[in-house]
Amino acid sequence: MTQVLETLTRVADAIGTSQIRRHILICADQSQPKCCDKERSIAVWNHLKKRLRELGLTRQGGIYRSKANCLQICQHGPIAVVYPEGIWYHSLDEAAIDEIIDQHLINGQPVRKYQFLEQPLHPGSL
Repeated sequence: MTQVLETLTRVADAIGTSQIRRHILICADQSQPKCCDKERSIAVWNHLKKRLRELGLTRQGGIYRSKANCLQICQHGPIAVVYPEGIWYHSLDEAAIDEIIDQHLINGQPVRKYQFLEQPLHPGSL
């Protein structure tokens, strides 16, 4: 078990998990698309990855992204949530992603026109 923990810690250090400032999760490439067309979700996901990489925000840049099969809000997608603030976004497209990157992920200001919830995780709530 010690070797497993050492390996995982080494990988986590290499990708800069200690530098995470914000994490965006987006429903994309769903096995059963309900909130939007699968193709649209994949296009939005690919745009997010590309822009974060172009801006140098991934890994040591402190912005992490994860593709989720479903965030269980099956309306007006793609849906995304940004932590630690717990800001939820709807109806995403490439332009919305650009605004979220510029205003929220970089500058900490939620993009109100796409926001529909603000529910930060609370310590001890899990």
